[in-house]
Amino acid sequence: MTCGLIWLPAPIFTLASMIALDELYRLFKKHPEVCTDTRRLSHSCLFFALKGDNFDGNSFAEKALHGGAAYAVVDNPQYATDPRCLLVDNVLKTLQDLARLHRQHFDIPVIGIAGSNGKTTTKELVSAVLASHYPCHFTRGNLNNHIGVPLTLLAMPDHTEVAVIELGTNHPGELAELCEIALPTHGLITNIGKEHLEGFGSLEGVKKAEGELYQFLSRRDGCVFVNLEEKYLKTMARRIRKKVTYARTENFDLAKSSNPIPVRLIGETPFLQLAFLSQHNEPVQVDTRIVGRYNFNNLMTAIALGIYFKVPDMAIKYALEAYEPANNRSQLIRRDSNTFLLDAYNANPSSMKAALESFRDTPARYKVAILGDMLELGPGGPEEHVAMLRFALRCKLDTIVLVGPVFGQCTSKARHLHYFPDAQSARAWFQQQSFQDTSFLLKGSRGIRLEQVIEP
Repeated sequence: MTCGLIWLPAPIFTLASMIALDELYRLFKKHPEVCTDTRRLSHSCLFFALKGDNFDGNSFAEKALHGGAAYAVVDNPQYATDPRCLLVDNVLKTLQDLARLHRQHFDIPVIGIAGSNGKTTTKELVSAVLASHYPCHFTRGNLNNHIGVPLTLLAMPDHTEVAVIELGTNHPGELAELCEIALPTHGLITNIGKEHLEGFGSLEGVKKAEGELYQFLSRRDGCVFVNLEEKYLKTMARRIRKKVTYARTENFDLAKSSNPIPVRLIGETPFLQLAFLSQHNEPVQVDTRIVGRYNFNNLMTAIALGIYFKVPDMAIKYALEAYEPANNRSQLIRRDSNTFLLDAYNANPSSMKAALESFRDTPARYKVAILGDMLELGPGGPEEHVAMLRFALRCKLDTIVLVGPVFGQCTSKARHLHYFPDAQSARAWFQQQSFQDTSFLLKGSRGIRLEQVIEP
């Protein structure tokens, strides 16, 4: 009797093959909902297993499929165990490539909005005006980065006739990359200010980074909208062939109704009132629900684009009059005899100075400015906060409240100045006060959460 080895065939493991982009797009057209979070799955969606600093979306692919996703796009073969797992080289790049491919199926105006301040408000106003006359698709919230822009584009329905895409950046080259995904045909920069200085380094760095939108449109013979009231923009756009300019005027009789498009500020107590010339060269007055002189340029931009895209005069007027700020952006809140201007979604030296200037010139019996730290300013942050405090003191306000650790480094002997390390500490102080007939300005970066100071 002999003893031998019995050789059994090795188990066969099949590696999922890579899916081609055109095949993925075919599946996307059948399942046009895209999700990146298993907590927000929609039925029969495509789940993209994105990676984050502290998670790997591949590990959630099976959960997404059990939760109702039609397919899961993954880039780790270890998790491609279900036939409904679609393997790609890189999930994020595939999401971006798919968005670009979807964008290329639309022969429509796509307006890219960049800039240091006011991007989201301008986007909302422009979209409100254009949506009054066209099927308009636009960025929801502020989904304006390397993930948000693709998701916005992939949500664009087939009947869209014009799109408004917000483009954000905090480091050089990012805006150029977003343009290659969104492929804007038109664009505008709201302004150039001291933003994200830890990424851009200087104001010149900001100009160069935001100017990537102009460079993209110039190469593709696109059209830019240039606000002549904003410093730097006219010079930055000088080499672009197609441009539409607009500017503030005091007298329509002295202004041409074509280019630059004139807009007049009529009043601001407390809501902005402005006027533009109709197609028959008659003034059209707009009574908005928006406060703050710094918002005039955002409104003027929406009017200029409405005129350019031939939105009827009354549609422009009614769209702007119906718009009401929300989400901590120039919100006007009234409680008893007090008024609060809550503008605490974002802040940098340019936007905070503009808010203080407007607040300084607003009639009120008693004025209190509650200022939170301006984040992402890099090594020069403390110096910028000292300069801002000095400016605030020159505004001759009744009370100034500083919130945050960076403002805490500023020193001053002003008797009407209060400092708190965080919003909750400031809230405790606020609740002990008895303010009447008082106007408040709350301005700070999102991370400070100034809205907590005045929460009931």
